[in-house]
Amino acid sequence: MENSELGSSDYARIKRESLSKIHEENEKPSFLKLIAMERERDYIGFATLPEQVHRKSVKRGFDFTLMVVGEAGLGKSTLINSLFLGDLYRGRKVPDVKDRIEKTTTIEKKTMEIEERGVKLRLTVVDTPGFGDAVNCEESWRVCSAYIDEQFRQYFTDESGLNRRHMQDNRVHCCLYFVPPWGHSLRQVDIEMMRRLHRKVNIVVVIAKADSLTAAEVRRLKQRILQDLEEHQIQVYQFPECDSDEDEEFKQQDRELKAAAPFAVVAADTVLELGGKRVRGRQYPWGIVDVENPRHSDFTKLRTMLISTHMQDLKDVTQDVHYENFRAQCISQISQHAMRERGKLKRDSMGNNGEVAFGDTDRLLLQKDEEIRRMQEMLTQMQEKLKASDKKHDSIIDV
Repeated sequence: MENSELGSSDYARIKRESLSKIHEENEKPSFLKLIAMERERDYIGFATLPEQVHRKSVKRGFDFTLMVVGEAGLGKSTLINSLFLGDLYRGRKVPDVKDRIEKTTTIEKKTMEIEERGVKLRLTVVDTPGFGDAVNCEESWRVCSAYIDEQFRQYFTDESGLNRRHMQDNRVHCCLYFVPPWGHSLRQVDIEMMRRLHRKVNIVVVIAKADSLTAAEVRRLKQRILQDLEEHQIQVYQFPECDSDEDEEFKQQDRELKAAAPFAVVAADTVLELGGKRVRGRQYPWGIVDVENPRHSDFTKLRTMLISTHMQDLKDVTQDVHYENFRAQCISQISQHAMRERGKLKRDSMGNNGEVAFGDTDRLLLQKDEEIRRMQEMLTQMQEKLKASDKKHDSIIDV
């Protein structure tokens, strides 16, 4: 036989080659595995950027400043405690009637650290006790407006300084404006206050103590408030449009939030037993009002908007619109002041015969000219950015 002519070494070699071929065929990668290997080979690594930003942001923490405006007795303190599950106003004393006759609006700041699932939030609540409590409320808006401007000015100063690594953002990102339920629409003091603030801060209108109104009365009051806002051209916070790639559940939630504004809320610090569950509510002779029940109150929608879905957008609008408006005004004022100083130096440098006296004055003039040129360039850039933001805002309103 032919095989008998092969030696033992030849048999061993053929066996090794056969086993090697079988092993290679078994280990041959499939088509999908080849694609995965190709993608792995072309992988750069920037897909981890969101994770890097997330880790850095969580480590640094977040800041949010909320201003609360409304007359006494509307449940502002109770609502804040219910929203953030805390007690910011422990030991607070309510002023007597005699003290409130000449009461003026003041600023009261409360700060608390909140941590949830490893994310830290430094919440600052700016209360305005005394607003609307005096007989003459014409000047009630001044203290609130001055405080917002002061925070913008402080941030602008820190931003223009040399050391900007440890800047604190104390700008007001949202203003909850409380409207009493016993009126038929906005009062004159409400209109005047919002007219003074709507270009400086994001205003969210809240109808307080909504459990004192029927469902039909709540709908009518909301419609009248929206009509008053449109009639007096007051721009409250506008919800951004959802992206096309968002899921249907989020779009539905966004539509419900837009339809609920202005929010008619009921707040409570008391925990009651209802249907075997412990809920935050208010006990009445006819039953219990559950503040988290959407049929009783818009409290859940307000908390969702303010904390879960639109907190970052409130901060972005504050930065990109309200603060940029203030910054453009500051740069314009600095530029005008520099031009006046330049004109003064130029007049001082002229002699009696109209001849220019060369020297240190000329160098100062050149420095002022260069400073004015830089300021004008910055102002031009700011105006272009503001025009783009206004166009974007107008397109959102048109939609």
